[in-house]
Amino acid sequence: MAFSEEFELLLRARYPLIYVPTLEEERLEAAIACSAKHQGNRAVYTWDFVDGYQGNLNDAGFGKRNPLQALEFLDKLPASAPAIFVLRDFHRFLDDISISRKLRNLARSLKSQPKNIVILSPQVTIPDELGEVLTILDFPLPNATEIRSEIERLLTALGQTLDGRLLDELVRSCQGLSIERIRRVLARAIATHGELRSEDIDLILEEKRQTIRQTQILDFYPTTANISDIGGLDNLKDWLLRRGGAFSEKARQYGLPHPRGLLLVGIQGTGKSLTAKAIAHHWHLPLLRLDVGRLFAGLVGESESRTRQMIQLAEALAPCVLWIDEIDKAFSGVDGRGDAGTTSRVFGTFITWLAEKTSPVFVVATANNIQTLPPEMLRKGRFDEIFFVGLPSQAERRAIFEVHLARLRPSALKQYDLDRLAYETPDFSGAEIEQTIIEAMHIGFSQNRDFMTDDILEAASQIVPLARTAQAQIQFLQEWAAAGKARMASRQSNLGS
Repeated sequence: MAFSEEFELLLRARYPLIYVPTLEEERLEAAIACSAKHQGNRAVYTWDFVDGYQGNLNDAGFGKRNPLQALEFLDKLPASAPAIFVLRDFHRFLDDISISRKLRNLARSLKSQPKNIVILSPQVTIPDELGEVLTILDFPLPNATEIRSEIERLLTALGQTLDGRLLDELVRSCQGLSIERIRRVLARAIATHGELRSEDIDLILEEKRQTIRQTQILDFYPTTANISDIGGLDNLKDWLLRRGGAFSEKARQYGLPHPRGLLLVGIQGTGKSLTAKAIAHHWHLPLLRLDVGRLFAGLVGESESRTRQMIQLAEALAPCVLWIDEIDKAFSGVDGRGDAGTTSRVFGTFITWLAEKTSPVFVVATANNIQTLPPEMLRKGRFDEIFFVGLPSQAERRAIFEVHLARLRPSALKQYDLDRLAYETPDFSGAEIEQTIIEAMHIGFSQNRDFMTDDILEAASQIVPLARTAQAQIQFLQEWAAAGKARMASRQSNLGS
């Protein structure tokens, strides 16, 4: 349901206290004014701490620097007069006992009056005693239709026309930005060369990276990794290639739902993170990296607010790939011990979204320790598939050596004995193979010559692979996968070696 429809429903149902977390005050107030007009031209009174009430000459400045007086203003109006009271930044006063008590009193009296209080706040901070009387209503970032309308309004003012394809690209690149930021970055583009051009898309994308960076929750992760850069994992690569066009309009017309995501479970250094990067690049989708640890904040309620903000931003940027690295470390304390249940609440919000989301956000989560993952995460419906990424087989180790050496020494690739290298490195992960080659390069560079096969083997003899140092954990993972709990990412399983 769109915000306006849901907001107007709450007005008709006489929900007395509505809490809207957003940074887009101007756009939200315009939407409220529009809804007020649809609801029989309701009066709208707007208050802030500095200027008091505005918009009505008779009451201008009332309640200035006095939030309790701002609430008492409602008692001055006739009970039958329909009105909406917009209170900016009012979340800062909710801990005051007089404010809290007055709001609860109003929650009772306004049930029989056509009046509603709307609290505007950049974040959700609600005291426990107000939890039952306040209704939280999310205000989403502008959708494609709103963005297109804004760009077309700007083009009309410029007297400029754009072809449909460029307009579509501009709209798509602006998704995930607030209207204010869109206006600002387009004004910058116009100030540069007097019109909108195709190269302005790079400017918009940089603004988007800056916006995402400022959230301190998500990172806009540029990637050039290709599916061909992944050595082995043929079953996983085939699965991904079959879904390459699943985000297209043609797929929608065919009746295909959007792919939901993948959970990649396995040993460290086996290519799980590289796979996430390659998916985004191959599907030509933006890659967002979520550090789940950043969701958890010190203030009560802030972690849940950050989780909702992350979901809203990811959905606004859709279609996209959301990469969650080492998700097992983030939710290992999901029983809530020691953090007043914050982890459980964040986890509940997150998995509910995973199960119910309809937006084209493809989630790629990686995990090294399956034992610490809550069983709810592994239930069908959260992800399209769970893949086990184990240690590479001998043939896959050969392919990994070939990928790295072809990148580093493309003209001299034939000089390296790939079969011998693969044979002599049992139990090595992809990351350990890469480190072996780097160490061999140091050997060759220190002796003022190019590195050879023997240098790589000498470097390999000095590395103790994780398969030996963390043998118990890896054995558990392999037995878990062998029991049919996950689909094998590789055709040639290395479970028993």
